[in-house]
Order: sequence, then structure tokens, then C-alpha cells
Amino acid sequence: MAVQYTPPGAADLLPVPGLRLGVAEAHVRKPNRKDLTVMLLDEGSAVGGVFTRNRYCAAPVQVCREHLAAGQGIRALVVNTGCANAGTGEQGLIDARAVCIALAQRLGVAPQQVLPFSTGVIMEPLPVERIVAGLPAALADAADDGAHWLRAAEGIMTTDTVPKAASRRVTIDGVPVTVTGIAKGAGMIRPNMATMLGFVATDAPVAPELIGELARRAADGSFNRITVDGDTSTNDSFIVMATGRAALPRITSLDSPAGQALQAAVTDVARELAHAIVRDGEGATKFITVRVEGGRDAEECLKAAYAIAHSPLVKTAFYASDPNLGRILAAVGYAGIEDLDQGRIELFLDDVHVVTRGGRHPAYREEDGQRVMKQSEITVRVDLGRGTAAETVWTCDLSHDYVSINADYRS
Repeated sequence: MAVQYTPPGAADLLPVPGLRLGVAEAHVRKPNRKDLTVMLLDEGSAVGGVFTRNRYCAAPVQVCREHLAAGQGIRALVVNTGCANAGTGEQGLIDARAVCIALAQRLGVAPQQVLPFSTGVIMEPLPVERIVAGLPAALADAADDGAHWLRAAEGIMTTDTVPKAASRRVTIDGVPVTVTGIAKGAGMIRPNMATMLGFVATDAPVAPELIGELARRAADGSFNRITVDGDTSTNDSFIVMATGRAALPRITSLDSPAGQALQAAVTDVARELAHAIVRDGEGATKFITVRVEGGRDAEECLKAAYAIAHSPLVKTAFYASDPNLGRILAAVGYAGIEDLDQGRIELFLDDVHVVTRGGRHPAYREEDGQRVMKQSEITVRVDLGRGTAAETVWTCDLSHDYVSINADYRS
């Protein structure tokens, strides 16, 4: 189960006016599981997204990029689990477009106004007939309440053990604004865009030309700061939708007070979802915050933080509660900071000062390190002693169960 994470109930999730969600069982891969989700948007909604940087990206990612670029106004999203429709060549593109056409026909919109998303096993053909056959049930189920947000969070799961969802209500210029989102992800998680499927909606009115930047900034402050296993998925997608139903003047600048308030709320929801993904990492038993300070710029702080967070040796040490902390120093050393002065490095494990000026702190005792390592939540803090920049990423440990889950994934 997820580390220190209790999924919200339906009553905790706030509906977003202008958006309805429907879920069905289409038997995409296995029977008796929610595996098909539709999201239906009012006309005039603004939609933007960011996608995987994996050059071997899935067919639905390619189609989403095409449809967003067409600029016709997105009216629906369709998500299937059980099959990633990745590594499927030209037929995969044909299949993704066929699903869009089928849903568009039922809604009376253009196929370019539908965004497709898939997650699951790579290199298997998309079962288009099952998905299309499941659309009527998903559409009939569509509603705009918290229960359907929770059902949708369940409907996009793969190896997740819990649904992931979050809501906020903020006041902008005296007007209440809602932000609600869901995400899925537990494995194949690396910060190289969004590393999962994530969908966040708000009723704030946002100029269409800003919505992509709103999504990018939110991803950079959340999903681009997490890692479970260092693998970048072929299907990563993070979508932000703004229905414009709140009685607020249209936001035309993210740097305005209203824009900043909305950006903070969207990023806050995205960060909660990103943390939930790490807490539910495949086989995870610990949630680890890695903060690197004292860098000359953000880039080198992130290099060091990711080197620590990706390291199998570091992650297995955390799983074993073994304060073999030289592994952390080694990761910092190979992070790619060419002129790093090891004599300036400081290392802290929560409240324990482990390393000073590049060497073991005279007051450090291994039993103090082990005390922290046994916790389910741990903070690693490294000071590079080079400047004022600082960055934070979040990761988990690496356990026997991670191997078992992924060895058995297709069975």
C-alpha cells in the first residue's frame, strides 16, 4: 500500500462546473475492472498539455499533439487502461484516431476536438472494438460530482494500489474557483515531463494561449520533480483544462495577481498528485525528499538531486534502513558537476549532520543515521557550497516487491 497516503473520498473531491466524467468496463485487457474513462467539456473550454520527451512516444501522444495544434477547441478526452498503444507503428495511429472518430460522432463534434490517452502494456495492439463498444456506457455514466472524479481516478489506474485525486477551492478577486485533478502512476516514473497520466481541471476562465504554459509550469513544479525507477514512459501526458464557468474576468497573464493565484492552486494540486505517485511507487515502503542547496544554478542542483534519487544503491540502502551514506556522496560526485569541490559538501539526514567539509562529521554516529533510515518519511539535504540555488525532488526506496511487480506485470 501507499506510504502515508490515504486517498480522498468522493465528498473530498469538488466538481468542476463545465466538466463531466464517465467511467465504464470495456474489458480492454481484463474483465471486471474500470478501464475506460471519458471527460466531456463545455464548449469554449481551454485545454493545454505537456507530454513525454521519450522519442519512442505512443500513438495517442502523437495524436494529442496534433489535435491540440489544430486549435479547434477540445470537447472531450478518452482514456483507456490495459493497453498503451505504444510501439504499434502506423496501425497504432490509425487505432487512436478511430477511437477519436467514434467518440466525436457520438458527441457531434470534430475528431480533432477529442484527445486520446492510453496506458498499460507496450507493443500490443489497441482493442479498438472493445473501446468503441464501451463508449455508450461511459457516456451514459457521465456526471459532474465528486463520486465521478473518484471513479475516474480508479478508471485510469494500472499497477497503482490506490486512486490518486485532489481538490482545492481558492478565492481569486473575491470569486471562488475550483481546481480538481486525478493522476495515475506507480512505475516507469522518471521526471522527464510528467511521467504518468494526469488531468487537472479548473472553472477559472483562462485565455487559450496561456493554458499550455499553465500546464508546463505546474508540471515543472510537481511531476518533473519525482522519480520512482528512472524510466521515462512512452505515454506520459499531463493535461490542464479550464472551463471558464467561474464568474471571474478572463485571466490573460499568468504573472498577474489572478494568474499567479491560479498557477499556485493548479501547481499545488499537481504536486499533491505527484507526491501520491511516489508514495504509491511500485513496492515502495518509504517516501524520500531530496533537497540540494548551495548550487550555482538550478540545473546543477537538479543534477545532484536526480543522481541521488535515481541511484539503485541509494534506494536499496533506504529500503534496508542501512545508513550506508557514502552511496549518496558517490551519487553527488558522478552527477556531472565538473568543477565540484568535495571539500565543501555538507550532508544531512533529517536532523542528523552526517558530513561536513566533505568528510564524516565528528559528532555523527551510525545509530543516529539508522534511526532516521527506519522512518517511513526521510529528508536528505545536501549543500554543495557553491552558491545560492536550491532544488527539491521526491523519490522512494527500491524493494524486492518492485522486481516482483514488474516481473509479473504481463501475467
